[in-house]
Amino acid sequence: MRSGIDILVGTPGRIKDHLQNGKLDLTKVKHVVLDEVDQMLDMGFAEQVEDILRVAYKKDSEDNPQTLLFSATCPHWVYDVAKKYMKSRYEQIDLIGKKTQKAATTVEHLAIECHWSQRAAVIGDVIQVYSGSLGRTIVFCETKKEANELALNASIKQDCQSLHGDIPQKQREITLKGFRNGTFKVLVATNVAARGLDIPEVDLVVQSSPPK
Repeated sequence: MRSGIDILVGTPGRIKDHLQNGKLDLTKVKHVVLDEVDQMLDMGFAEQVEDILRVAYKKDSEDNPQTLLFSATCPHWVYDVAKKYMKSRYEQIDLIGKKTQKAATTVEHLAIECHWSQRAAVIGDVIQVYSGSLGRTIVFCETKKEANELALNASIKQDCQSLHGDIPQKQREITLKGFRNGTFKVLVATNVAARGLDIPEVDLVVQSSPPK
């Protein structure tokens, strides 16, 4: 960075550290890309992002960097934040459009109503019926605690491991490799840890509660 670079990719916290330590100069930045902007701003990073961008943006200036925001979902508040950084002539590119069918047509969707106290037992039964002892299953949970408890629950008969933010990166890689190789059949992951997972041949995906 001291010698000068063309592109910097980083998490908000780490970029802010370098700015505060005087190791990074963003006054001449030409392009700003925020990836997963809905998650980034929803998970409490908004303040850090604002601190970083404050250096590069001047109010109503035509010389502000080109800003690109990528997001899988665009709630109304994402647009409100976007307007702060984007020029009034900003363009929206929608890769999904008005299609009502947004998931693969080969995937069957089922919703099961059950009390939270029975959830583990029901998930165990669903895995047995739809994935069996040989198929691969990913179960998504909202919290790390829920992921740990479900992975250890006796209702799931297959070998099972959890994946979440408290697990060290090295162990996460070992866990993912084991799941890809078929060493164990059920992966219980938090939504955050699961972003960007690319695992082929998964027979069943379970959301333990509707994603918020």
